[in-house]
Amino acid sequence: MPTVLVSGASRGLGLEFARQYAAEGWQVIACARSPRDSAALDALRAAAPAGQVQVHALDVTDVGAIEALARSLQERPIDLLINNAGAMARRGGSSASRSGAFGASDWRDWEELFRVNAFAPMKMAEAFVPHLARGSGKRLVALSTIMASMARNTLGGFYPYRASKAALNAVVVSLAVDLGRRHGIVVAALHPGWVRTDMGGARADIEPAVSVSGMRRVIGALDRERSGRFWSYDGTELPW
Repeated sequence: MPTVLVSGASRGLGLEFARQYAAEGWQVIACARSPRDSAALDALRAAAPAGQVQVHALDVTDVGAIEALARSLQERPIDLLINNAGAMARRGGSSASRSGAFGASDWRDWEELFRVNAFAPMKMAEAFVPHLARGSGKRLVALSTIMASMARNTLGGFYPYRASKAALNAVVVSLAVDLGRRHGIVVAALHPGWVRTDMGGARADIEPAVSVSGMRRVIGALDRERSGRFWSYDGTELPW
């Protein structure tokens, strides 16, 4: 039975990833900053066969917590790591922080978004490479956004969000080279679409189930040829 580790699994896309993989019979390691606050995640764990969905508290900006979780799972193969946890604005930040308006830059916004969106996925990769190398799936994906595509940026704004996710894309490309060469692990960046979640808002285009179903198809098709590239949930490739 394959195993997937999902960060940011308490709600939205992370919760839907956990739900769909559990429904397919996967072992699910669901990580969230405050899992006790997620009734939906607890319900998923309770409804699954005993031990199938394991829930762990994990703040992805806490390097020590990532290392501790990796040590606690040290002998466990992981077939797929989904770096889902992300942020569009600093917790407690202003509306200007969310829009990333020019002239309203706040270093605290930049620092937190880079810690969550770029540094954390890098540390997760470093910590869990031994587990992925033991697995048979050997896939690592990170949720990016079309807003990180410099070729597609015609609107401006959202400076810290765009920059942090573009940094994540750069991390993905290098991971694909290094982990592919050393361990045969394939790595990709995924754009989930504009999804009706807390981050995407009620006016977004698609439901989480549609986005995650599409991304799961993309993940299932990943191979060395598709590694190190930027894919939309609908299977189309995006320019950097």
